[in-house]
Amino acid sequence: MNKIRTQLMLCGGTGCDSTGSEKVRQALVREIERQGLADEVEIVVTGCNGFCAVGPVMVVQPEGIFYQKIQPEDAPELVEEHFLKGRPVKRLFYKEPASKDIIPRMDDIPFFASQMFRAMRNKGLIDPEVIDEYIARDGYFALAKALNEMTPDNIIEEMMASGLRGRGGAGFPAGMKWKFAKQAEGDKKFVLCNADEGDPGAFMDRSLLESDPHAILEGMTIAAKAINAHKGYIYCRSEYPLAIKRLGIAIAQAKDYGLLGEDILGSGFNFDIEVYQGAGAFVCGEETALMRSIEGKRGMPRPRPPFPAHKGLWEKPTILNNVETLVNVPQIILKGGEWYASVGTEKSKGTKVFALSGDVANIGLVEIPMGTTLRTLVYDIGGGVPNKRKFKAVQLGGPSGGCVPEEYLDTPIDYEEIVKVGAIMGSGGAIVMDNHTCMVDMARYFMDFIQDESCGKCTPCREGTKQMLEILEAICKGKGQSGDIERLETLAHVIRRTSLCGLGQTAPNPVLSTLRYFRDEYEAHIEEKRCPAKICPDLVKFEVDPELCKRCGLCHKGCPADAIIWKKKQVAVIDKEKCIKCMSCYARCPFDAIF
Repeated sequence: MNKIRTQLMLCGGTGCDSTGSEKVRQALVREIERQGLADEVEIVVTGCNGFCAVGPVMVVQPEGIFYQKIQPEDAPELVEEHFLKGRPVKRLFYKEPASKDIIPRMDDIPFFASQMFRAMRNKGLIDPEVIDEYIARDGYFALAKALNEMTPDNIIEEMMASGLRGRGGAGFPAGMKWKFAKQAEGDKKFVLCNADEGDPGAFMDRSLLESDPHAILEGMTIAAKAINAHKGYIYCRSEYPLAIKRLGIAIAQAKDYGLLGEDILGSGFNFDIEVYQGAGAFVCGEETALMRSIEGKRGMPRPRPPFPAHKGLWEKPTILNNVETLVNVPQIILKGGEWYASVGTEKSKGTKVFALSGDVANIGLVEIPMGTTLRTLVYDIGGGVPNKRKFKAVQLGGPSGGCVPEEYLDTPIDYEEIVKVGAIMGSGGAIVMDNHTCMVDMARYFMDFIQDESCGKCTPCREGTKQMLEILEAICKGKGQSGDIERLETLAHVIRRTSLCGLGQTAPNPVLSTLRYFRDEYEAHIEEKRCPAKICPDLVKFEVDPELCKRCGLCHKGCPADAIIWKKKQVAVIDKEKCIKCMSCYARCPFDAIF
């Protein structure tokens, strides 16, 4: 008879693993055994909990107590006080950054309370390496329904009714893509999962793969039934070893259970899935480049049409959806398209997962209903900007996206509404920036990324982004010239209009959006040789304002070159001959006294 009374849901995602969750698990096992609780207290290593900023995290069920920043040394106290004596350890509770309120239960923490979990419905609740736990959460029920009770047309009708749009960036209706592939003629068809997540700051797909791999397999198999495909590939970059490991385990388990492979669930339908490891080239996230890579060729895009639904992998009809799109499929089939469409806006249905990062208190993975405002995302869930700094912008859509300033924070999250303010939904990266961010330098960073990742096939992307990067670098070094802004705009529009694939067509977006909202910063760099955010080292004087200096000496303590002369109760002085312009003094000064 099962005597387990307490389950410890310990996050085993990459974020918490990197901060020591495995060592915490080992310490807890030792203490639980030492206290004789092995038959009563069970440790379950889950996928990503979502709240990466405070890892390693653990949720104690059934109470729902949330522990953060656990260290192996905390194990004896946790086991004796909480799991043996029933007294939760308050010092490990979550503390709200703004109010300083201590919140014991996970459901009461604002970071979680404002979210709606559909794509991430199993996060933190199951062991992703145990198929039985996925089945216990209605896993593979949708597949059974699709195989035994639905025709391919029924499946596509439900997908169309759901209004689910591809979560990889462009937002094309998933059901429409499936319909085209079903109608296409071909002796072979393929279903592909795009797990080649490469945007800076994005980790949504990785977390979903790590925490709920069976949901991806189930979604792909349902898609295969809809278009009559019998082979699928998950294209996952090799930088995601934990995701690849768990996908391998999940595929093996699904085959053992008759949920993948030959004659699935006795239906006579065959479908197999293989994981293809990509080398990490950003351009391979573009669908035609991804397909060429699977074919063993260099990952480069090709012109469209023909679209992959007609001629995709090996010139056969193919559908490609990203991880988040496919994770939603089983619930749509099980609960119906109307159920899914009941949440969201008129044209953007369901929920969206964001990787929230940057200058925000609560960094992590967030799932919110479409229509939620950016302000709710940044402040209610993200906890706002820390260190008493001011919000400046939120970058949406990664290198293909743009920056949204404070005046548009009440914009609802919706594919069309986000485009109106100069950004795109993208795959879901959301990087918050405070007033210490130089927007010219930020545009330079993304252009450097794009230029480096351009496959070089088409001239506008290869040469045009190089020219834009050179102009931006010159501006940041104080060598900008009159007319640079106009040259950037001209290049941006040419590249956008003439590039071959989405990477090049959207490459200028970070520059155009920052010019739209922060043009004055470009002008200050060029005309006044001044960086308003004091981020560009060549435009900072490295002098101390005696009126702002509080004589605290923090700048002196952090200087690696011993270039700051400071004595107690005296204004600091920077020795410019020793100064290496590392910006550490500027970063440490809480009074903005260094300019």
